[in-house]
Amino acid sequence: MSAPCQRLTPALLDELRQIVGPRFVIAGDPEQLQPYSHDEVAEEEYHALPEAVVRPQSADEIARILKLANRERIPVTPRGGGSGLSGGAVPVCGGIVLSLDRMNRILEIDVENLCAVVEPGVITNDLDAAARERGLFFAGYPMSLQSCFIGGNVAENAGGGKAVKYGVTGRYILGLQVVTPEGEIAEFGGKLVKNVTGYDMIGLLVGSEGTLGVFTKIVVKLLPRPTRVVDLLALFPDPETAIRAVPAIMTGARIIPTAIEFMDRLSAHTACRYLNEQLPYEQAGAMLLIELDGNDAAQLEVQYQAVGELCMEKGAIEVYVADNATTQERIWSVRRNIAEAFMVVSPHQSLEDITVPVAAIPAIMPVLEDLSRRYDISIPCYGHAGDGNLHVTPVKNPAHTLEQWHAMLPRILAELYRAAHDLGGVISGEHGIGHKRKAYLHYSLDPASVDLMKRVKRALDPNNILNPGKIFDLP
Repeated sequence: MSAPCQRLTPALLDELRQIVGPRFVIAGDPEQLQPYSHDEVAEEEYHALPEAVVRPQSADEIARILKLANRERIPVTPRGGGSGLSGGAVPVCGGIVLSLDRMNRILEIDVENLCAVVEPGVITNDLDAAARERGLFFAGYPMSLQSCFIGGNVAENAGGGKAVKYGVTGRYILGLQVVTPEGEIAEFGGKLVKNVTGYDMIGLLVGSEGTLGVFTKIVVKLLPRPTRVVDLLALFPDPETAIRAVPAIMTGARIIPTAIEFMDRLSAHTACRYLNEQLPYEQAGAMLLIELDGNDAAQLEVQYQAVGELCMEKGAIEVYVADNATTQERIWSVRRNIAEAFMVVSPHQSLEDITVPVAAIPAIMPVLEDLSRRYDISIPCYGHAGDGNLHVTPVKNPAHTLEQWHAMLPRILAELYRAAHDLGGVISGEHGIGHKRKAYLHYSLDPASVDLMKRVKRALDPNNILNPGKIFDLP
């Protein structure tokens, strides 16, 4: 990889202090820099210490920082909430971490135009809470909405449990103010539902993982918030029966649920034990958590009864209805705490998020069983079954040494990604490539496609200073 390798001299650090103020430049103290060396990927091999952390508060300050970095060939890694799972915010080439935590203002909630204007450091949950006060909501939010920043959501084109009905983040981004790698401030879109004026630069920048520009202002589409929500927890005898019910729910019942979350036996049982849950989970070989929303109570009751009956027809053992905040939180906590529960089993795991066509989900289950058996490890599988996005998570066997784990994991991932590709899928649906998955990019993209992406990167970032070493390497 050819990447910027110039060091931050005392003179350059002084320039940075002049731009943002001395309080907002961290340098020379490994203990203070350490929190910025990683995201939520636990493995230390994916961590890297920056030379400095700079915390700007305006687009103008970011523009000046990037002009300096471009002039001196200093790598710059944008960072939001640090909740990513691909190493995307990790400064693998050192240099500057550009922390956007001070740019945290909700500039406007525009009820008449159904949108919000926010800075990138706004916590996604805070945006949704502000929208809630006006009867609106941000439909594209991911599962980690309480810790992630909206800027990171846009950079990763993050998705979540509601994507089956509402789609992912990119569907809700109407406008962007962005600072280019060369330090120019550009604006695209606005409070517009339709806009085909020039290239779709918003579509290009959303999901670019901080490699093409730094977002400084974001116009987010909002929707009227549904007034009623009902969740169903359906217990099935085995994963195959549960998974085969998913397309039937949408086609047979002619209803698009808000979410359909899948939990295999290992995932559900481990989370329930972790939470001391009293549900009769022992009889379940898999679970589906199905959410429906709307505004008409009678119509919603008809819908959830139809979905529940269809689940029973397709082999469910039992279907539980959660129609109030207490019971809904109870069943959703099982789904949300799976990853945490497995950290108790082993801190060494690889949280993946392959995506396959919904109808192909049953075909991936035998692959996981085969990998688990051959490598003697647990591979819990859970995730967003309604859109084909599964969190397949190889977990280190406590009986294996770390050397064995590190030797086998690349082989496991290669087989998993190849299987996803063979079923018409991709290696990541929401976590992104970052530097954790870039060695496996060829399982999803052909050389011509990757070459086109590299040409875009070179055009917008000719000196390769912005988040270098992510998605692919530039020769």
